[in-house]
Amino acid sequence: MNTEPILKVAVNVPLSRQFDYLPPVGVPAPEPGCRVLVPFGRQRQIGLVLAHADHSTLSRTKIRRVLSVLDEAPLLSDADLWLISLTSDYYHHPIGEVVAAALPALLRQGKALHPLSEHVAIADSAESVDIDALAKRAPRQAELLELLRDAGGGGMDVGSLSEHMPNWRRAARTLFGKGLIARYSAPADPPESPLLAVAQTGPELNGDQQAALATIRAGRGFAAYLLDGVTGSGKTEVYLHLISDALNRDKQVLVLVPEIGLTPQLVSRLRTRLSIEPALLHSALSDIARLAAWRLARSGEAKLIVGTRSAIFTPMSNAGLIIVDEEHDHSFKQQEGLRYSARDLAIARAKHLDIPVVLGSATPTLELLHHCRNGRYRRLVLPRRAGGAKPPRVSLIDLSRVPASDGLSEPLAAAIERHLESGGQALIFLNRRGFAPTLICTMCGHVAECRRCDARMTVHARQRQLRCHHCGTQRALDQCCTLCGSAVKPLGEGTERLEDVLQRRFPDRRVARIDSDSTQRKGAIDAALALATHGESDILVGTQMLSKGHHFPKLTLVGVINADQGLFGTDFRSDERMAQLIVQVAGRAGREERSGEVLIQTAFPAHPFWRRLIEGGYALVSAEALAEREATSWPPFCRLALIRSAAHRRSDAHAFLEVARKRIEMHGASTLQVLGPVDAPMARKAGRYRAQLLLQSRDRKALHAVLHELRPNLETDRAARKVRWSIDVDPIELF
Repeated sequence: MNTEPILKVAVNVPLSRQFDYLPPVGVPAPEPGCRVLVPFGRQRQIGLVLAHADHSTLSRTKIRRVLSVLDEAPLLSDADLWLISLTSDYYHHPIGEVVAAALPALLRQGKALHPLSEHVAIADSAESVDIDALAKRAPRQAELLELLRDAGGGGMDVGSLSEHMPNWRRAARTLFGKGLIARYSAPADPPESPLLAVAQTGPELNGDQQAALATIRAGRGFAAYLLDGVTGSGKTEVYLHLISDALNRDKQVLVLVPEIGLTPQLVSRLRTRLSIEPALLHSALSDIARLAAWRLARSGEAKLIVGTRSAIFTPMSNAGLIIVDEEHDHSFKQQEGLRYSARDLAIARAKHLDIPVVLGSATPTLELLHHCRNGRYRRLVLPRRAGGAKPPRVSLIDLSRVPASDGLSEPLAAAIERHLESGGQALIFLNRRGFAPTLICTMCGHVAECRRCDARMTVHARQRQLRCHHCGTQRALDQCCTLCGSAVKPLGEGTERLEDVLQRRFPDRRVARIDSDSTQRKGAIDAALALATHGESDILVGTQMLSKGHHFPKLTLVGVINADQGLFGTDFRSDERMAQLIVQVAGRAGREERSGEVLIQTAFPAHPFWRRLIEGGYALVSAEALAEREATSWPPFCRLALIRSAAHRRSDAHAFLEVARKRIEMHGASTLQVLGPVDAPMARKAGRYRAQLLLQSRDRKALHAVLHELRPNLETDRAARKVRWSIDVDPIELF
């Protein structure tokens, strides 16, 4: 009787199944969590063993063997494999692609857990070379030799070499040929940790912070806590005490932040307060640095892990606490490929590990508030700013009575002047980058549009370009109308135009623009935020990047330029998101001893949204929004799934969704409502026509049962060959 186990292997392909393989001959069967090299069709693929089985739907004679086993011991624990399986099941996504998302790039490529890196060193024969003489005839070779000579006998790894001398490889060819330099492989060294000072003592906690801390400390095992604190209430101080508690118990802590722009300030506080170097995991790291941090977390050597969305999959050998900062932020939901919510997976992972999870926000999502009302989560409120700071005064500027020149009204300009004169700092918020959102003909009214999307081109005046912010297409700025040849002009305002306006209005002041265009270079966002934090920029202009958790001690004025964008949105979450954005950006003002002021420019001051926000704050907006959602059976009082399709022909996109709709109807779930298929709000993007099918149900199990049957059927349907399609469970964007 054959006792060889059958290996259930996940392979990175878009199919919702595992694949059966036999172990290599004469080699012990690799354990679940090990990587293997397998034959897949005519190719070779890296796979991950998920389980052993004693039977298969195939006869053993037809099951292919693993080519080689890449890991002596499992890379992932049973708990890690559970999280991968849960993610695949809940989001109805191929498990091989989930595994790929959970592993660092080098491990996906089959590299070792402790990879080797290529080094270049100077050879003994080069010691006699006259560098000065060489520099006269071959300056690049001389520069490279001198660089390697200064590095010593160990030489330099190619990554560091490229940073110091980007074009070194051309010069190296000749030196390799002459035997003056040599290459060798050595273990990749992790980045050196900075020297840490003695931990600093933080401020004394106020009564609200102490009560929240005591409640969490009194808990045992799993519990989900919503730390609902107004901006500036000291949520981070509560985090720091909880992290310290976990570290004192020799436990690991995972802290999730929405964007890498928040990382520097938070990491700096963690270093100074806890005297610990966090392991960082985010997209800006090199592959080697990311694997090094992942490895330290997996072994338990890294006690504190700080990362963005994908860090939720980081293995931890001794987890004790998970913290999700700014839980409301949409960045926690992946919008392409595997469409998972890192926040929701953090809660599920904490429950599985039987540890607490703390979710902090000044503007909690309605989903979390609903769970707190039902008693599933515990809500801890920090209603006052820490240190005696007062909440900012909020008022409206009526643009129907006071015109705005290039986006800036006279009352707002006067307020900027007043605050700067008193030693304060101003933040002018406009959630629209570029110079202007539209280029329009002054005669016929033609608007410059993207040729690949149903969208207008954005004017970027400094680069003299038109850019589509949806597909990335760009072209030279039109000098005249492409239809009638008349003059064209930019219409509307973006952050680039607003920066120019403020520099003209306040020529003696330092204006800094912080958006995704101005911070593209490596380190640019850190440098810009550091200048703003130290008060070296008088006026900050930016998008929502500036609304997310930053602390600017001198900031006393926030001006919101185009506040009406969200008042008439088609998405059912428009009010919630609008309130979150304004409350978050307003919370940057007056966080220390200075009082803050927030001025909101609007052409609709009588809109009921403004009354709710100014009189009752986010609490009133969220309460009324929850009541509306309950009355209309929208989340969190129902569950949604969105099936999207995109194709070069509109008919193909709709035909695929018609197939999906008919299969859903065959399933016969009475609790399920199917809406569509319809064109997406932006029907054409990047040259493809897009359509969508919305599934809505109060019964979560019924919804998932339908999706469980639907996905494998759609994968094999002939209509799927003509489209790109996806399933989005709990979508946050209905576009």
